[in-house]
Amino acid sequence: MKLVMVLMLAALPLYCYAGSGCAYLEGVIEDTTNPNISIEQFKNSLEEYIPDDATSKAVGEFKQCFLNQSNETLENFDAFMVIAQECRAMGKGLWQVR
Repeated sequence: MKLVMVLMLAALPLYCYAGSGCAYLEGVIEDTTNPNISIEQFKNSLEEYIPDDATSKAVGEFKQCFLNQSNETLENFDAFMVIAQECRAMGKGLWQVR
C-alpha cells in the first residue's frame, strides 16, 4: 500500500515533467486534497489508470489519507506542491533553494 502511494506521488510529477501537461497534474493534486471530492469521484477521475480492484482499493485508501487530514494540513500540502513545481521550473531541486 505504501509503495502504491509512493509510486503515485512519483509518477504524476514525472508525467508532468515529460511535457504531457502540468494542468492534468494540478487537477489531480487539487482533487486529491479537496475534501469535497469523494473517494468514488476521485476514482472516476482516474479510472483510465486503475486497471484492477487492488489498484482501485489502493487509490481509495490514498484519497482517504488526505480526507483524514485537517484543512490546515491540506493547505500546507498545496503550498508545498506549488513551491516544488516552481523549483522544478527553475531547474532546481527543493534542497537547492535557499
